[in-house]
Amino acid sequence: MKGSVSILGIPFSKLTLNETIQKLTEHIQKDQSHLFHLITANPEITISNQTDKLLQTIVKEADLITPDGIGIVIASKRKGDPIPERVTGYDLLLQLLDKGNSLGWSFYFLGTDERTNMKAVDEVCKRYPNVTIAGRHNGFFTEEEEHHILDEIQQTNPDILIVAMGAPYSDKWIYENKSKLAAVKVVFGVGGSLDVIAGKVKPTPFIWKKLNLEWLHRLLTVPVAKGQKSRWRRQSALPKFVYRAIIKNEV
Repeated sequence: MKGSVSILGIPFSKLTLNETIQKLTEHIQKDQSHLFHLITANPEITISNQTDKLLQTIVKEADLITPDGIGIVIASKRKGDPIPERVTGYDLLLQLLDKGNSLGWSFYFLGTDERTNMKAVDEVCKRYPNVTIAGRHNGFFTEEEEHHILDEIQQTNPDILIVAMGAPYSDKWIYENKSKLAAVKVVFGVGGSLDVIAGKVKPTPFIWKKLNLEWLHRLLTVPVAKGQKSRWRRQSALPKFVYRAIIKNEV
């Protein structure tokens, strides 16, 4: 397997999407697999990592970090150690559902609002009938409900836990509950992917993806969840990333 390249202190995987799926499949198919925490990191997360001590610890202990953003790919080329392509949470989720449909994997879906979570899981059942739904819960829960969620995850032993509570909160929640997620084989955050699957948010048109402007399409069209920063404020990290990782070519 390919190695990694460091962008502003984060070791980004150089695996393609297909190679990443292969690596995760091999891990899931093992009889005794430990919890594999994958992080899909974009420029916003990369900039947050510079000052967020907890996030720095989470990044250091992650099993794999994929480049979820064209800026990461461009920065790697600037360093002379190119990453072949973006590997986004949404693409990973769809590929793993497809693979899970043929291999009979089980999934637990945690996050977004109740209506969207329910619709997304219903859609998964329609598209991937051989996938087992170990359980689901929205991302707005009390401390008491959280205990129930963790107990349910332990009892159902899902192959893959999907967390859609926004970044970097999803990865912080995963990290803080690692000891209670030992029954899970693979866990990762997927941002707003469940919103897309549920039909709440339209997929990015092909032309925007081809032009590497998916981030701009989201900025212009995707509503912001209650309690989250506005997308314009969050995208303010992009100029900082461009300056530090691409123009200055910092380590």
